[in-house]
Amino acid sequence: MDSFKITGPSKISGTVEISGSKNAALPIMVATIARPGVYEVSNVPDLRDTRTMIKLIEIIGGIISSSNNTLKIDTRSCNNPNAPYDLVKTMRASFYVLGPLLSRFQKASVSLPGGCAWGPRPVDFHLKAFEQMGAEVVLKNGYIQATGKLSGTDIIFKVSSVGATGNVLMGCFNLNSQLRIKNAAMEPEITDLCHFLVKMGLKIDGIGTKNLIIYPNDSKSSINIKHTIIPDRIEAGTFIAATVITKSRLTLKNIIISDIKKVLDSFIDIGLKILDSTENSMTIDFSGEIKKLNVTTNVFPGFPTDMQPQWTSVMCLSNGESMMEDTIYQDRFSHIPELIRLGANIKLNKNVVTINGVDKLKAADVMCTDLRAGAALILAALAAEGITNVSRIYHVDRGYENFESKLKGLGVEISRISS
Repeated sequence: MDSFKITGPSKISGTVEISGSKNAALPIMVATIARPGVYEVSNVPDLRDTRTMIKLIEIIGGIISSSNNTLKIDTRSCNNPNAPYDLVKTMRASFYVLGPLLSRFQKASVSLPGGCAWGPRPVDFHLKAFEQMGAEVVLKNGYIQATGKLSGTDIIFKVSSVGATGNVLMGCFNLNSQLRIKNAAMEPEITDLCHFLVKMGLKIDGIGTKNLIIYPNDSKSSINIKHTIIPDRIEAGTFIAATVITKSRLTLKNIIISDIKKVLDSFIDIGLKILDSTENSMTIDFSGEIKKLNVTTNVFPGFPTDMQPQWTSVMCLSNGESMMEDTIYQDRFSHIPELIRLGANIKLNKNVVTINGVDKLKAADVMCTDLRAGAALILAALAAEGITNVSRIYHVDRGYENFESKLKGLGVEISRISS
C-alpha cells in the first residue's frame, strides 16, 4: 500500500485549482441510468471513487469514455439492473444506483454498501422511502432486492439525509403522481443533482430548500445533455485549513464561496484574512497565533462533518482549549489517536473532542483510517517537525484528486512511497 512521506514544518504559497466535487459527481454519474441517453459530464474528478462508479455503470450496461475530466456516458443500452458486492463494498455511494434502477427497470438487486470503516450510516431511510413509493424491498444473501413501479407520495425524513434525498430524487422518473420530500437535504451536492435531473426532464419545485416537490413525467425517450460538476467545497476547506496550519498565503481558484461560507467564517474567526476575492476565486492569508474556537457540525448550511477532522488538526496548534462536537456521526474520530502520536493534546468523550493547543507537533508514523481522517493527518504533518510517514493513503485517493502534486506545487516536500 502507498504512503506519503512529508517533511515539515511547511510553508505553502501560490495558486491551487479546486477539483470538481466527488460528492456531486457520484450521484450525477449514476443518475444517467434513470433515463436512456447520451450525457457529457465535465469537471469530474479523477478519483478511486469515480473510477469505481464508472465500472459499476459499465456492469449495468452503460458505455463510458473519459478525457480531461469529462465523461461521455451512454446509457441507452443499460439492461442489467444489478450492483455486485465486489464494487458496492468499496464505496457507499454505489448504493445510489437503487433509485435509478427502480425508476427505469422497476427492479434492482443492489449489495449492501461499504466504504469508510466508521460510524453507522444505515440505508434504512432509503429503503423505507422506496417502500412508501410502492416498491417491495427484501434482503436476500446480502443484497437488497427491490421490485415495483414507483408512485408519488409524501416522504418525510426524520433526519435530513443527503444519500436518501438523492436516491429518492433519482427514483422519480416515470412517476404517475406528484411526490413531496419533506426535510430534504439542502447540501450543494443535492442542489447540483436537482439541476441535473431538471435537465434530464424532471420538474422540481423548491430546489435548495428542505421541501421538494417532484411532478409526474414521461421519461422513456432518449436525450442528450451536458452538465458541469460544481467545485468540491470540502477540498476547498481542506486547503484553507492547510493555509492556516502552515501560517501561509494561498490563492484558491474554481470555488463557490457561498458553498463554503460556514467553514470560511469559522476560519476567519480564528484569524484568517481574505486579501482578495472574485465570484470563483480568493486569496487568503494567515499569520500570528491560531485562536481557539468551539465548533459543532451540522447539516448544510452548518459546519460540515466532512471538515471535522481537518478542523481538529488545526485546533491542535491553537492558543487554548477548544471543543469540536460532531452531531452528524457519533464515532468519526479515528484520527484522534493518530494526532496524539504527533503530539496533540486531545480528549474524546462520546462525540465531543476537547483539544488543548500545543506549541508544536512532532513527526511520527501515522495511519489513515478513512478519507477525511487521512486529510487531517496530512495537514498535521505539514506543521509537524521532522519526517512524517502517512500510510494507507488509498483512503485519501478516494476523495482528493492529485493531492500530493497540488501540495508539491505549493512548496510542500511530499513524496509517494509505493510498497
